[in-house]
Amino acid sequence: MIVITGAAGFIGSALVAAFNDMGRKDLVLVDDFNRPKKAANFKDKHYHILVNRLIFSDWLDAHYETVESVYHLGARTDTAEMDKSIFDELNVNYSKMVWLKCARYGLPLVYASSAATYGSGEHGFVDNHEIIHSLQPLNPYGESKNNFDKWALDQSLQPPSWYGLKFFNVYGPNEYHKGRMASVVFHTFNTVTLSGSMSLFRSHRSDVEDGMQSRDFVYIKDVVKMCIHLQENPSADSGLYNIGTGKARSFIDLASATFNAMGKEPMINFIDTPIDIRDKYQYFTEADIRKIRSTGYDPMYSLEAGIEDYVQQYLNPSAIY
Repeated sequence: MIVITGAAGFIGSALVAAFNDMGRKDLVLVDDFNRPKKAANFKDKHYHILVNRLIFSDWLDAHYETVESVYHLGARTDTAEMDKSIFDELNVNYSKMVWLKCARYGLPLVYASSAATYGSGEHGFVDNHEIIHSLQPLNPYGESKNNFDKWALDQSLQPPSWYGLKFFNVYGPNEYHKGRMASVVFHTFNTVTLSGSMSLFRSHRSDVEDGMQSRDFVYIKDVVKMCIHLQENPSADSGLYNIGTGKARSFIDLASATFNAMGKEPMINFIDTPIDIRDKYQYFTEADIRKIRSTGYDPMYSLEAGIEDYVQQYLNPSAIY
């Protein structure tokens, strides 16, 4: 069986869908399944059992002999949350438990790191283990992910294979429950549907024009394919891997592609970046994906192709992946 934590969430539920598409139904879904907003993400999926995240440790002790591999994607992902204790509990300590269980029982592990670990990018966006201790994330979420990466790299007791995935800006179906933290594609679609126009954050740096803040936007279907590819590729060395497209695109590009996928002319204006995130705002991210490319994977979806699939196959019909 394959274990997927965070299985009711955005990336976790998409990974379940990808495995279902491959004919895999022997899935153990781990999460807090009592949140109504996430119910649609798993109600029509095929799986073996649902396990509450609070009892997963005991469940794994009792059933590890039946487990093939673990995908640990459960995490607190709110970049505006400032309470470090929440991240220590959910993103660091819980992940340590999962790592140690996988190491003890010989289970291959994929876990979710984040591009937020790179901070403002002063050390670049290269998944090089040598720079991990020098990174300076801009918020407690990024700090928690980097703290676990540092801890993992320092461990002599390791799973037989492990991959820490630094997800860049992921967008796609099954993110509807994320509220403020959902992608700009999601917010653009809903705002344009209601008002016909979209507001992007104004730049607060003199060297960056409004709307030219750039990210490595990666479609969820590429993300889950990369997750599976690494776990099933015996030539992929254990370690940290960037999960992105390798190409930064502006928010104007993203919003314009969303208008186009909706069959509408772009109408874009600008508003001030909220004060609570302005000082921690990343103006540029671009994944160096040479490492994952060296294992034989190239992203399939351009920004325009990913947004077209998202809008027309999922947002327009209000469908779940």
